[in-house]
Amino acid sequence: MKKVRPNTLARALRAFFTDHIGLVRGLSPNTFQSYRDAFKLLLRFLADHHGCQVVGLDFGHLTPQAVLVFLEHLEVQRGNSTATRNMRLAAIHSFSRFVASGYPEHLDQCQRLLAVPTKRSCARNVEYLEGTEIRAMLDCMNLTTADGRRDRTLVYTLFNTGSRVQELLGLRPADLQLEVPLQVLIRGKGRKERVCPLWPETADLLRQLLTETGLGEGSLESLFRNRRGEPLTRFGVRYLLRKYAQLGIAFAPTLAKRAVHPHTFRHSAAVHMLQAGVDMTSICNWLGHSGLETTNRYARVDLETKRAAVARAGQIVEGSESMNTWHHDESILTWLESL
Repeated sequence: MKKVRPNTLARALRAFFTDHIGLVRGLSPNTFQSYRDAFKLLLRFLADHHGCQVVGLDFGHLTPQAVLVFLEHLEVQRGNSTATRNMRLAAIHSFSRFVASGYPEHLDQCQRLLAVPTKRSCARNVEYLEGTEIRAMLDCMNLTTADGRRDRTLVYTLFNTGSRVQELLGLRPADLQLEVPLQVLIRGKGRKERVCPLWPETADLLRQLLTETGLGEGSLESLFRNRRGEPLTRFGVRYLLRKYAQLGIAFAPTLAKRAVHPHTFRHSAAVHMLQAGVDMTSICNWLGHSGLETTNRYARVDLETKRAAVARAGQIVEGSESMNTWHHDESILTWLESL
């Protein structure tokens, strides 16, 4: 059998994944898996698109036109969101920059690949839970079982820290400090670490969890585990939260309109801190955002709350001119229409 020699695309992909991502750039395992999945999808698509096998693909098949068709395929055929589409494109852009530096003969093609733009998406409303809704979910947990006690600790920790689900699942007993000052070390995106204070209630629940599971305070094993002793997955956490949200409808009917998932608790923590008067910089550091631009979207939620309060309050002084008089002032409307 004739031996197939690796072509430019094969060599570049091997170097990109074995050396560049981990050793040179030091990207996280989550980023590695995201890039890997993006190229698994891309290579299969390119093989179908060009009518060949994956092993027959070369760098010449990776054209900007093919990438645009691939991105459209993700949104239309696979039903991916704009954010997912842009995440797949980010992997292709990263690979293109790597190829441009190591394979100068493909510089022109890499520049054209890097020119493929990300797609703008509509800003989604921030979904968050009210305190009564979170309490309703907690009240549905069966604290006579080990699973129920674990789930209560999980929800308290998730809301207390405002952590991402992968940050929560990455917690180990060694990351906890359950003596004053109560705090937890969280490893966030981009290998960034932050320390988050713990409420006394959360610390008590975590102590009970360590005792019940037999994990020592210095253990490096996963803190949250299933009944088989295996680490919980993000899909498992999502399932648990949806289950308790469904059960909680009996106590808080508004839960029926909520799309409850792990990130909902992260939003809830941010909004509740904002409504309590915590400044934006502190919230930004608490959540581990890279900049205030990301945190500022929660300010819009707070402004909407204030507008609703003003509307409910109505006129402050009886007989005073209403704030919305301009809606009925024909002279103002006439002037606006003339602009």
